[in-house]
Amino acid sequence: MTNFIVANETRLWSVLAAQQEAFLREGSPPAKRRRSDLLKLKQAILARRRDYEAAIDADFGHRCAYETATMEILPVVQGIDHLRRNLRHWMRPRSCRVAMRFRTGTARIVLQPLGVVGIISPWNSPISLCLMPLAMAIAAGNRVMLKPSERTPRTWELIVATMRETFPEDQVAVVTGGPDVGEAFAGLPFDHLMFAGSASVARAVMRAASANLAPVTFELGGKSPAIVDRSCSAVRAARSIAYGKLSNAGQNCVAPDYALVHESSVDVFVAAFEAATRAAYPAGAADEAYSAIISQRHYDRLVALIEDARLKGAKVLEIGAAPGTASARRLPPTLIVGATPDMRVMQEEILGPVLPIFAYQAIENAIACVNARPRPLALYVFSDDRGVVRQVLDRTTSGNATVNDCGMLAHQREESFLALSHARGVFIQSRWSRAGVLRAPFGRLTGFALDVLLR
Repeated sequence: MTNFIVANETRLWSVLAAQQEAFLREGSPPAKRRRSDLLKLKQAILARRRDYEAAIDADFGHRCAYETATMEILPVVQGIDHLRRNLRHWMRPRSCRVAMRFRTGTARIVLQPLGVVGIISPWNSPISLCLMPLAMAIAAGNRVMLKPSERTPRTWELIVATMRETFPEDQVAVVTGGPDVGEAFAGLPFDHLMFAGSASVARAVMRAASANLAPVTFELGGKSPAIVDRSCSAVRAARSIAYGKLSNAGQNCVAPDYALVHESSVDVFVAAFEAATRAAYPAGAADEAYSAIISQRHYDRLVALIEDARLKGAKVLEIGAAPGTASARRLPPTLIVGATPDMRVMQEEILGPVLPIFAYQAIENAIACVNARPRPLALYVFSDDRGVVRQVLDRTTSGNATVNDCGMLAHQREESFLALSHARGVFIQSRWSRAGVLRAPFGRLTGFALDVLLR
């Protein structure tokens, strides 16, 4: 095994060239090889489970092991199991119908690996949003270059060590470095590039990838709304939203970013959210189960969002105690009641334990509020009225939608597998072809066949 740490652009290109050469030399790996590689990846992750929990705890300043295990390691392990169970079925060639003139032959769709896939992963879920796309790319038969976030150095060092022990560099390589390395990485001529992160960085990634016409899959954050209809129990909705919002102190790309609550339910919702939060984190922001904010810069930004809302007339409710010093980067769960569109907290992605609450009068108002912003990565609807649910889902667009719960994204779906595969159409003609009657010489039989086909 060679060193996986890539420090300059020349090294980037040499690793890419080695992976491209290996792909052309060895071709598409069979299902048995892919399932074996996935099993090796799973075993390597589980063997270092405690190390990953400790690394993320150190990178964040505090993150409890249970949260890392349930939100990061478990989804990856279960995702790999799902891939291994379904891989042979997904890889199976699919028969296609053919036009009448070609009925003497057969057609099918054969899935092939794309080649070399680049993956740029974010800091907020540094295991799951790095290793799950890796598993999917391996399942599709590709070779992979990974670029983890530089904001979680202990975690990416562990990823480097894990990959070094598990795969040769011409199959999986890990690229480390800051924004300059990331920009060079995005400019490589990958067969596919996957990026998860902010919209601002995504624009730079798209510009770099466009020079090579490389296809790109984006998973962007944004302001994911939670709509609470008056037909639904506000208490039940508040409990679910509290869990989705406060896991990892809100630093999840699919965490509910703001709540649209019917005006008749706001007071009940606020009380229920506070009760659910105190039950989950008795010691408030100092609770062992409560995560710290990733950096002082991000902490200060969140504080500024809260103060901006306070100055513009919102009621700010901090739930539970906070540590004695801001250097601990423990921000208390915070509700902003009476949020308005002019507040920064309603204009920027939050990525923190701050929940603005926007009261609405009719469901049409809530839908209009969602549609006035860029399309969110996730949308949550809490309602016991099927008509309201249907109306919201029909009139809004989001990455995923969840009804009456706060869920997480799944990367192990067949659609993701297909996105990392090339669907190759294959037509096999028999010895006798009906198309032959349409070729010269053009006799009476040929003309009759053409007339039939053109009816």
